[in-house]
Amino acid sequence: MDLIETLRSTGAVREFIDEPVPDDVVARILDTARFAPSGGNAQAWHVVLVKDQAIRTRLRDLYLPGWRDYLAMSAAGLRPWAPGNDKDAEAAAVAAIPAELAAAAGRGFAAEFDRVPVLLAVFADLPALAAVDRDFERYPIAGGASVYPFVWSILLAAHAEGLGGVMTTMLVREEPEVKGLLGAPDQWALATVVALGRPADPRRRLRRRPVQSFVTIDRADGPALGRERLRR
Repeated sequence: MDLIETLRSTGAVREFIDEPVPDDVVARILDTARFAPSGGNAQAWHVVLVKDQAIRTRLRDLYLPGWRDYLAMSAAGLRPWAPGNDKDAEAAAVAAIPAELAAAAGRGFAAEFDRVPVLLAVFADLPALAAVDRDFERYPIAGGASVYPFVWSILLAAHAEGLGGVMTTMLVREEPEVKGLLGAPDQWALATVVALGRPADPRRRLRRRPVQSFVTIDRADGPALGRERLRR
């Protein structure tokens, strides 16, 4: 598959056909993804391929309440768990979720999370991260640069294998129990659980904002890149 086409066509997939993915395909995907960059080439990740149905069922049960809260906050006009949110407003939105929305939270991807063909729990080894913004007062983000490129490479490699998937962070809210379920040591942090499988609808067209809407020259308030070209 052409690299540019892969980059432009790898979207989030949450609906899969009921077809298992062989372990050798999963191994091949991870064998490609391991070449992702990381700070100091520490490769500070560990992947748990979750197969046990009892563990999968528990992960689904932990996923569902967070998905319900996500829908409730979104319906109230909030970006769920954004660092600048008013926590009282979030709590009010969750408490006032409409009945039909609460019912919808129990259907679809979240409700079938335990039946996804492949579940990969990706952990970050915290002592190995170069978290250069560790001591900032704002929400730290730099440490993720040593893990999430690997996760994205998993999705790209899966796409090249004819599979689709999505990087989910909902279970991070339940990290202590997830770590206990999967036997993860204290110094690991749950970065994501990746769901993979053969897409139910492989013909989805991606839509993204144009470059000029998020790139400026020299300053954050500078001219947009590509603006003059668009005017021609």
